[in-house]
Amino acid sequence: MTTHDQPSFAVHIPDAELEVEPLDPAQIVSGTPEVTGKVLWESADGKQLRGIWQITPGVVTDTEADELFVVVSGRATVAVEGGATLEIGPGDACVLREGDKTTWTVHETLRKAYHISL
Repeated sequence: MTTHDQPSFAVHIPDAELEVEPLDPAQIVSGTPEVTGKVLWESADGKQLRGIWQITPGVVTDTEADELFVVVSGRATVAVEGGATLEIGPGDACVLREGDKTTWTVHETLRKAYHISL
């Protein structure tokens, strides 16, 4: 069964088991951050993803997709090149735009639930 065929479900995000996601060494600015995650749902065309993502402390760069996420735990500063610097923590909702170039300074292991549009 593919994830877009799943019936409705609930997941307790703080306890969800995540899988290692390789982080491109070129993205690491400092520290030894590690990324884990889990896709909970994917649309049939693969253009919509919903899931959980986590990163340990460190500084990394990224180029974003259209994304809405809610921080479940942890803290980070997300600097958007040419834009705002976002201080995010538990309970914060954040919207990133496709093409945003970001630098994430992760102060405490951050876990988020996300919806991405590709």
